[in-house]
Amino acid sequence: MISDRRKWVVLSVLIISLFSIVLDNTVLNVALKTIADPTVGLGATQSQLEWAINSYTLVFAGLLFTFGVIGDRVGRKRMLIIGMALFGLASLISSYAQTPAELIWARAAMGLGGAAVMPQTLSIITNVFDPKERPKAIGIWASAVGVAIAVGPVTGGLLLDHFWWGSVFLINVPLTAVGVTAIAVLVPESKSPAPGRVDYLGVLLSIAGLVLLVYGIIRGGDAASWLEPGVIGPVAAGIAVLTVFCVHESRTEHPSLDVRLFRDPRLSSAAAAIGLNFFAMSGVYFFMSFYLQNVRGYSPMHAGLLTTPVALGQLVASNRSASLVRRFGAKSVAAGGLAVVTGAVIGYHALTTMTPIGALECIFFLQGAGMGIVMPTATELVMSVVPRERGGAGSAITNTSRQVAVALGVAVLASILARSYRAGLGPGLGALPAASRAVATQSIAATEAAAGHLGQRGAPLMALAGRSFVHAMQVTTVVSAVIAATGAILIAIWMPGLRAARRATDIAAGHAPVAVMVED
Repeated sequence: MISDRRKWVVLSVLIISLFSIVLDNTVLNVALKTIADPTVGLGATQSQLEWAINSYTLVFAGLLFTFGVIGDRVGRKRMLIIGMALFGLASLISSYAQTPAELIWARAAMGLGGAAVMPQTLSIITNVFDPKERPKAIGIWASAVGVAIAVGPVTGGLLLDHFWWGSVFLINVPLTAVGVTAIAVLVPESKSPAPGRVDYLGVLLSIAGLVLLVYGIIRGGDAASWLEPGVIGPVAAGIAVLTVFCVHESRTEHPSLDVRLFRDPRLSSAAAAIGLNFFAMSGVYFFMSFYLQNVRGYSPMHAGLLTTPVALGQLVASNRSASLVRRFGAKSVAAGGLAVVTGAVIGYHALTTMTPIGALECIFFLQGAGMGIVMPTATELVMSVVPRERGGAGSAITNTSRQVAVALGVAVLASILARSYRAGLGPGLGALPAASRAVATQSIAATEAAAGHLGQRGAPLMALAGRSFVHAMQVTTVVSAVIAATGAILIAIWMPGLRAARRATDIAAGHAPVAVMVED
């Protein structure tokens, strides 16, 4: 056992590791518009931007369980150091990418490092803190996400206002260097007394299935029809491979994703709450940078500052989530959080090209508060169900749920956004030369660049681009709102209530009267 004082020192070091990972993703959201710019960025198309996000999330999601198992076997501290070092090196390579393809591959390498880091943080927290202290520690851990969400966009905007686009990745290098040093000096080593084996077949099946599924969905956004063989084929193949993956995982002795854990409704409903939350919000993360910078005309720095209410809402709510759960139960809190997220998405649906910015700030705060309610609640519920010696598996479940949801959400919602945007542009493309029309529809940044070459004649197309993008946002948020609302309803029905959850915990501990039945 380590001293009480050292526990909190260890937590602060783990927060540095988490901060680096979360900061990168929030910084990228602000930089999307700049990376899409053909003059000062890489001229990335919308589908390439989707892959810049999803190359990271797919590798991250596919390897989380594997690195959780490896950390349990070889040492969580050791894996944390390796993951941080790899993340820093890949960030350095990303910052100097010369083409969208190079950025996509470098981001995949960053996902490899992130996958090695993330499971170890929660696993070490579970190992260091006893069950009574753990909710508070996880609440602080989750609050760090809120801080990173606040700092990331502002930092990214500041860097983009003064340096080239690659500087948003270069900022990770000193952070990871500090993190590696602190981990080596302060974090105790720990291992599982009975670690599992690496399920190589499961890893390959999960990554292959997710890549095929996401590829098909993203291609559907670029294609003329969702029913083309090039769309249906990869989607069907991805679903088939993921089905084989689930069957394999249910039968193998050492699964990369132990699907048998999902038989516990507490864990499965908590994982669903995390996934549905991030699926619904992934479209917002993708389009908000373009809305603030391209449609509303804010600089990257101003756009980053405007998103700080998201972090403030998450910070305020996450610090109160534990007390809310004790009073009302995880079921009511998680369902209520998803209902708040649904309200925020409905607010995004009401945005126009002239919406008062104060209204947008209120929506941002509402979004952050909803996420701050859902995430710590669901995360603690997962970690309380998984045995302490399998903390890596519990951490991987929460992060896999989030990353798979982000990957699928970006693919689905960004594809809907792209198709709606192109449809709205149709009437204004006649002003462009025939050869440049296809390029102009690839993103709002490409449209504005093409309109800029027309001088005064491009003003109508520029205005149409803004209106078309806002309409595409509104269409996309309808889907997001349905997903979030469905999640709130499912959690309200599916997740065990307060008394049922307490009975399950008592029975697992071996001191509950099984014969007593109490209706919730």
